[in-house]
Amino acid sequence: MISRRAAIVAVVGIFVSGCAVQGTPFEKASAPPDNVVIYVYRPYHYGSSLLRPAVTCGDDSARIGPGGYYAFVVPANSGEISCSVQGAESSDEIAIDPHTHVYYIREEFVWGLLSGHPHLNPIDADKANSEIQTCCVDETPSSHS
Repeated sequence: MISRRAAIVAVVGIFVSGCAVQGTPFEKASAPPDNVVIYVYRPYHYGSSLLRPAVTCGDDSARIGPGGYYAFVVPANSGEISCSVQGAESSDEIAIDPHTHVYYIREEFVWGLLSGHPHLNPIDADKANSEIQTCCVDETPSSHS
């Protein structure tokens, strides 16, 4: 009976906090002025909670869980910057303007034939700032590739 209550409290805690990943709440990343900070975040949605495809921006990759985010810091002078994600049935890629110092991308999933198709959607700063506040940085050792 006690373990059942503990499980219920844990599940309610996840829904209330908005973070399905375990980690610290959103914080702005610090980076030298000649770098681009790309925040890729994934608002919590139960339907795709088991999917964690690797998102790559520049030379860095991270597996972002539901309710999580990752701050990619990429040198602006590295030329064309792109972010990509590869799912089981599809992939998505977007180009990043290296002159924009802070960029926000929302990772979303739509259902395909057999599994979810990941999409990377650029989001304006005002909307992203309100959405990303409910996300946590994933601090599990297996989250980054």
